[in-house]
This record gives sequence, C-alpha cells and structure tokens, in this order.
Amino acid sequence: MDSFLTAWRPRVLSLVRMVSAFLFMQHGAQKILGFPAPARAPFELFSLSGAAGVLELFGGALLLVGLFTRPVAFVLSGLMAFAYFMVHHPQGFWPLNNGGELAIMFCFVFFYLVFAGGGSWSLDRAKGRR
Repeated sequence: MDSFLTAWRPRVLSLVRMVSAFLFMQHGAQKILGFPAPARAPFELFSLSGAAGVLELFGGALLLVGLFTRPVAFVLSGLMAFAYFMVHHPQGFWPLNNGGELAIMFCFVFFYLVFAGGGSWSLDRAKGRR
C-alpha cells in the first residue's frame, strides 16, 4: 500500500494544484469579467481589488497548467496573506466569524506549492524533461 501511495504522490499533488488554481481563478474572473457571478464592485484595474483580480485570474491560470509554479505560488500566497489581514482580520479575530477561512486555506496551499512544486502533471515538469 505504501508503494502505491508513494507512486501516486506527485500526481495527487498535481490534482491539488489544479483544483486549487481552478477555484482561485473564479475569484479573479468574478472581479474582472463578472463571471461566474456578478462582481461585487465595478472593476478598476488600478486599485487593490483590480490588482488582486489580475493576479487571481492570470496567476491562477499559470498554476492551473503548472507553469512557473513555485514563484507564482509564492506571490499568490503573499496575496492571500495580505488579503486576509487587510479585509478579513479587521472584522474580528476568528476566521470563521470574519469570513477569512478561504483566504487562509489558499495562502497555505500556495505556500506548500512553493516547496513542493507542481507535481508530475505540470508544464514545469514537462519543460524539465527536454
């Protein structure tokens, strides 16, 4: 059983990266495109929300395909830490009460990807084979 789990570890890492990136991209798409749900505020590129939307959509897309995984994950982890302390933490200490659970989860998943890389199903891995 251990050999099976060990053999599948890089593939499951890729699945975690792809699913997290897909979910993360929706936040950027909402801010920029008003899709899949209407934006909460009008899109302004040169604002904190606009910059976050661009990073969420395009950084998420890079993570989805596993290109530049480590540096992109580092930037996005920092973005989520910043978002938590700017938006959620002022509303109270506990993440369940201030709505910040998702920001914290994304922050630490992306932080893990900085160290773990993109897994076996990534463009980073495909580039490395050539």
